[in-house]
Formats: sequence, C-alpha cells, structure tokens
Amino acid sequence: MRRYCFVVLLLLAGCQSTHQQLLDQGYPPAYADGFQDGCGSGQQAAGVMAGAFRKNVPRYLHECQYETGWDDGFRQCQAMRQNQGQQRYYDRHWDEREERWQQEKDRDAARAYRR
Repeated sequence: MRRYCFVVLLLLAGCQSTHQQLLDQGYPPAYADGFQDGCGSGQQAAGVMAGAFRKNVPRYLHECQYETGWDDGFRQCQAMRQNQGQQRYYDRHWDEREERWQQEKDRDAARAYRR
C-alpha cells in the first residue's frame, strides 16, 4: 500500500524528477538511482518505447539499496503503464458500446414516432 501511495505522489509532483523527489523525501541516493533505472526498465517491459532498460549489474549485486530501488521502480512503473493501457482499452470498449446503444435507442424511438 505504501508503494502505491508513493507512485501517486510521484505523479502529482509535476516537473520535479523522480530521482530528486526521492532524495528530497529522504531516500538514500543508491535507492533513488536504482528506482530511476528500474522505472525506465519497467516502462520498456510494459511496451513503452520511451523507457530504456538500465541496470547497473555490479551495483545491483552488491548494493542492497540499489537493488531494492531497482526492483521497486521496475514493478511500479511496469504496473502503472500496464494499467494505463488497460484503462484505454476499457474506455474505448465502453465508448463503442455506449454509441451502439444510443444508435439503437434512436432507431427504436424513430420507429415509435412513425407509427
């Protein structure tokens, strides 16, 4: 739950970079570095062309904070992008359904007025 609240805070931050925001909130620099790298990697894994896979493997293997930050960033950003894609699909699907229903309702009303 704490992680999801964190993602919401990141979205509300606006122009401030995620890295700087993490540092301002008191996270260690290694965690912020890992989160930033993991987030780009998670976006790419979700199919976003803007994200780039980045992982400093020696740091990931030897720095617990970088590893934790990378894992958190990867999971959060991947999930966020996947959820956005699903929401766009549902919005489009329901808009088409609503439009078909409205057309059917208009046809039925026209038939009723003709009688």
